[in-house]
Amino acid sequence: MHAGTLVLYTDQQPDHSDLLPALRCIARCTVLRAAEMPPPGPHLALVVDLDLLQPSPLIGLRALIANTPDLPRIFLMRSMGQRSLAAARGLGGRICLPAGTPIETVVDALRTQIGIPKAAIERPAAGPSRVARAADAAGGVIADLLDAARGSGGIDPARIEEGLEPVLGAVGAGGLASWLATVRAYDDATYQHCLLVAGLSAAFAIDLGFSSADRQQLVRAALVHDVGKARIPLAILNKPSPLDARERAVMREHSAVGHAILLQAGGFDETVLTVVRHHHEMLDGSGYPDGLRGEAIPDIVRLITICDVYAALIERRPYRAPMPAADALGILDGMAGKLDPILVRAFARTAAGA
Repeated sequence: MHAGTLVLYTDQQPDHSDLLPALRCIARCTVLRAAEMPPPGPHLALVVDLDLLQPSPLIGLRALIANTPDLPRIFLMRSMGQRSLAAARGLGGRICLPAGTPIETVVDALRTQIGIPKAAIERPAAGPSRVARAADAAGGVIADLLDAARGSGGIDPARIEEGLEPVLGAVGAGGLASWLATVRAYDDATYQHCLLVAGLSAAFAIDLGFSSADRQQLVRAALVHDVGKARIPLAILNKPSPLDARERAVMREHSAVGHAILLQAGGFDETVLTVVRHHHEMLDGSGYPDGLRGEAIPDIVRLITICDVYAALIERRPYRAPMPAADALGILDGMAGKLDPILVRAFARTAAGA
């Protein structure tokens, strides 16, 4: 441990992160919200883990920077866009790392600024990673959702909210690749698919610079988008070979069934209901259940559809191995006229990071 205090300004829940234990292997670490005043010095370094585009009083953070202008500092960025980077530069941020940067890289950058040899830092004790914990938490939400949908249909919207922070926090801190690798270990195909779509949606929303509320809305819709599969016969849902024409027709009912389940349950807003019903619609009208075309398909549906198609291609199936990312992206690119080409190109950048 080293003299001085590390100050972590964050709007996340640090107790669920691998970042805090790693920082505490360097020195004592004080965790503060943006408006909170820092403790008395000496301070060793500053780590800023805030969404700088969200309106929030940075009183404490600005006071620390003003009082210790030479303090080593690292900014973990929710977006690497020009506005976010300008905000970080305005706070003296010279090292700005994407939020998905591996924890070890963040620690290495911090110790280099402070001047601490790598060998002098103790590694934290091994334990379940944040991504594994988050996948378990979100998987529990999906399990409860599907169980309720199979039974009484008494779905609690508040339970879905419990899955948002684990997904967004884990993808933001651990990166998309770690999320995909963790989720692929799930045996149940429906759980695995929903978790893949949720993680892809979270990464896509982060890369697009969405607000916190919009990120949550996208992940909320992703978590419930396949709820209708709870009513599909298991013989079809878990068939170890490709579906025949009759079985495909039954499977296609899941989007309309899911919409009806959530409508009956109540408490879900129109945007989520729209995603659940229409995430298999295509811009050329060839999708289902309503054959929507072009402008009739909202942007959030287009986003989820891209994540949904890509997840289906890269996930493990009993009758085929996961498709390599490059091949899956090639298929998306070849779906011109069906998927939004601008969003497909943007998504390719997100998927390339995995």
